[in-house]
Amino acid sequence: MKRSRRDETSGEKVVPICNLTMSETRSQLGALASQIVRSYDSVGGLNRKDGNNLPSRERIYGILRDLLVLCFPGYFGNEPLMTKNVAFFVDGLVDAIYIRLREEIARSLMHDAPCREEDPAACQEIADGITLELLETIPGIRKLLMGDVEAAYDGDPAAKSHDEIILSYPCMAAIATYRLAHELYLRNTPLIPRIMSEHAHSRTGIDIHPGATIGTRFFIDHGTGVVIGETALIGANVKLYQGVTLGALSFRKDEGGRLVKGGKRHPTIEDDVVIYSGATILGGGTTIGHDSVIGANVWLTEPVPPHSKVTIGNPKLDVVKHDARTA
Repeated sequence: MKRSRRDETSGEKVVPICNLTMSETRSQLGALASQIVRSYDSVGGLNRKDGNNLPSRERIYGILRDLLVLCFPGYFGNEPLMTKNVAFFVDGLVDAIYIRLREEIARSLMHDAPCREEDPAACQEIADGITLELLETIPGIRKLLMGDVEAAYDGDPAAKSHDEIILSYPCMAAIATYRLAHELYLRNTPLIPRIMSEHAHSRTGIDIHPGATIGTRFFIDHGTGVVIGETALIGANVKLYQGVTLGALSFRKDEGGRLVKGGKRHPTIEDDVVIYSGATILGGGTTIGHDSVIGANVWLTEPVPPHSKVTIGNPKLDVVKHDARTA
């Protein structure tokens, strides 16, 4: 006996496909497809029907991988390198990145053009300029990243070599992605910086918004659960441990109850600061003065002067024997 049910969204009768003949199955699948298509108009979530699609996440992931290869040739990627073929390899890689990245930036700009009141026809030219400018920053980004590697080596007694840090430390992939995405963010590139940074977040557990400003010799030890917000300002020689949050304290709303975008929402961390695991520092008006140490699990929403040490007092511990019976 065939049993049926009603679809919760449409109210139409749905017969389980396993109880249908082949002809009935095809008819049922066609009906299901029609329901899905109707949902595109009623619910949304369709990538620019009858127009230019948004940038492709998968293509951006591939471009990001190649940019990381440019930053650390022979470390990221599968291609073995020899001194005699480095120039040839980099030349081809730069060309490939330029062609693909320019197209994805143009797609993002075409999506955003009406909002910015720009001529969509100019998006290709703007994309070309942004792509070339990003590639021009690679030598400078590489210098910053090597400083980050040195900071990790100096700050982690378990680190055996620079090679180990580049190859295995999740913070290097996250920081390198941030430094690349930040350059696109500075050039008002829609969508792509967040796609890059969230890809790194999903792979490393480290969430750095591309809008954050981060100085030289930056190190995140262990890294899992670190969150750095869009308007955070981080100076030089800053070290974070796992679980640190540099977040917003509260969000202003307009008369309609909608969040007000923009403004300084995240804290400022000055030079030579160490922040230990689980610390939460919130608010755009919160500044951690230089040469300070913030202890584990501290919650801060107010400024801290330079050369400070902020800790939670020693908790009261109850220690019982392993075989003792407790209530």
